[in-house]
Amino acid sequence: MMMFKSVSFVRSVACVMAVITALAGFFAGEAQAQARNLPLIRDAEIEGLLRLYTRPIFKAAGINPKSVKVYIINDQRINAFVAGGQRIFVNTGLLMQSDTPNEVIGVLAHETGHIAGGHLARMGVEIESASYTQIIGMLVGLAAIAGGIAAGSAEAAQAGQGVMMGSQGLAQRNFLAYARGMEASADQAALRYLTATGQSGRGMITLFEKLGRQSMAALQNADPYVMSHPMPMDRIRNLEEAAKKSKFYDTKDPPALVLRHELVQAKLLGFTSGPQAVMQRYPSSDQSMPARYARAIAMFRKGDIRNSLPIMESLTAELPENPYFWELKGQALLENGRAAEAVAPLEKALKLLPKNGLIQMMMAQALIDTGSAENSKRAIKLLRQAQQSEGQTSATYKFLARAYAQTGDIPRAELATAEAALLQGDRKLAVEKAKSAQNLFKKGTPEWTRANDVLTFASRD
Repeated sequence: MMMFKSVSFVRSVACVMAVITALAGFFAGEAQAQARNLPLIRDAEIEGLLRLYTRPIFKAAGINPKSVKVYIINDQRINAFVAGGQRIFVNTGLLMQSDTPNEVIGVLAHETGHIAGGHLARMGVEIESASYTQIIGMLVGLAAIAGGIAAGSAEAAQAGQGVMMGSQGLAQRNFLAYARGMEASADQAALRYLTATGQSGRGMITLFEKLGRQSMAALQNADPYVMSHPMPMDRIRNLEEAAKKSKFYDTKDPPALVLRHELVQAKLLGFTSGPQAVMQRYPSSDQSMPARYARAIAMFRKGDIRNSLPIMESLTAELPENPYFWELKGQALLENGRAAEAVAPLEKALKLLPKNGLIQMMMAQALIDTGSAENSKRAIKLLRQAQQSEGQTSATYKFLARAYAQTGDIPRAELATAEAALLQGDRKLAVEKAKSAQNLFKKGTPEWTRANDVLTFASRD
């Protein structure tokens, strides 16, 4: 599992949280600046589960599954939102606090409804009809309301309503009415997708009920006309009435899917919380697969590899076809300075998931860390394969630079370092290394041209 920061424009479409950054076209630059602190998580297992959840929903919505990207945010609040077109962001809190896969699938179906309905683009048209002053008033008021709801503070939410009322106008009322209609439309679309895929709408309702209970105090005296979402109880009542009409309403999640969901929850707790929290949720008396998974992660993260490895081995023995158990064992060994031993379990993970870019990258890192030139040659091939699915990332170029250096290919090592620096925003280093690479390559070759491209981009004002 990897965590890092990313730049994205976000718009909240959680059940009861106000749409603050829906003012996309108008405030895109400011929103992107604020989103620089988004703590994104990369993990092969979690991303694989979300693909499993979304693929049939996307197909039911007439959307190419390959055209939508799903991102994971390390945030303990229950939330998910769409952003920048066909991007869905999912908080870890949604995954952690959901009781069933169906709850998460229901929310993802709702977000898919926003994408299929073109709601972000249509929202921009509505925004254009409001004046600059009115938009500012809405932005400030909605921010206060959303903050109050998220914190469970009725006073803060009511204060936000006051700001909204102070700058209220017909355009604002129309905008918010449109936003509420958009949310209701996404709800109904979600129910259609769930029915089309033979799944229940019950989870969507129970998840919204949780959010409703959490925000009840803050919304007690809220004016429904200054909310961007339908009031929770009204929304749940309408959803329940429609969902019960489906013949799949009582359909349960398959046991195998439930297990994968529980394993992801265990992994998230193990990686994002301390050992004490893990032991409270999964005491040693609990010998279930998710409990052992969480404890193994917590142990290796605190450096207790000696007690962690036997648990990991029990998991791989019990479910050898699970690639993520092998991946975890490889990661634990790698991060504890045992790169040579990490290669074998990572090879098994790759055999089960041969095209997974994240596992390819981890395998490449283990090969590089062995210090062997032959292993580094293999690592280069894996990293080039990883770029086909992961794209051009600074991490892949950093590993490539190390691998090329170990094989004695200094020109390509310099070029890879320049490309990594450019992607990280270090223009000074990018220029330095690109110039060095150009001096080492024959003019006009593909590598010389790439170095020249780095120089061009890094030298821009």
